[in-house]
Amino acid sequence: MRNLKMIVRYDGTDFAGWQTQPGQRTVQETLELAIQGITCEDRIRANCSGRTDAGVHALAQVCNFYTATKLDCATLLKAVNAKLPEDVRALACDEAGQAFDANRDAVRKMYRYVINDTRTPDPFLRRYAWQPLRRLDEDAMRRAAQSLVGRHDFRCFETHWPNRLSSVRTISSLEVYRHEECVRIEMEADGFLYNMCRSIAGTLYQVGRAYWPESKVKEILEAMDRREAGQTAPPQGLFLVRVTY
Repeated sequence: MRNLKMIVRYDGTDFAGWQTQPGQRTVQETLELAIQGITCEDRIRANCSGRTDAGVHALAQVCNFYTATKLDCATLLKAVNAKLPEDVRALACDEAGQAFDANRDAVRKMYRYVINDTRTPDPFLRRYAWQPLRRLDEDAMRRAAQSLVGRHDFRCFETHWPNRLSSVRTISSLEVYRHEECVRIEMEADGFLYNMCRSIAGTLYQVGRAYWPESKVKEILEAMDRREAGQTAPPQGLFLVRVTY
């Protein structure tokens, strides 16, 4: 059996997330069925770097799967893309070592959250950005975000804590900047808790609209109480940008 590594891009709008769920359209099942249609195998299991929720997008999701196909990677990639719907594309396919695991071997992930803060919502961004109709101070958001960089217990940003054995994570980079009419929040860490990115975005939003002072973010982190943090920002603004191994 060969172990293949595949990089996948998808628009998560019409998916119920990555993970296969009965009666739901998911990225995992869509990809697996496309691969099975080419390899004629009964079961392909695509193991990803980390599950994305309903409505969340990925620019470069990484997965691996075992297959007995004799097709070379380039031919398989082209054939799989011919089977996939328009909102999913496989960008690359390569041989991986037998022990490679897209989830366990990931050392860092980067996510981007996009907020369109114009007073008039953009119909072309409704699937790809949060549009709260309120102008934000990205400089204040950037300063407030710096208290989250480093190794901390991030339980205050986790939905339904505890979901993991530990809620301690290391954020190596957290940038807030303006790109055209949008504020982008880019965070890279050795792992993320359930809804952690969207909770951080919702918290920084409260600073950006001057509802909370910049110092509030550090206070929330130290309080370790989800009720103290901001809302969970809507899913359409979140993108998985890259996975580092």
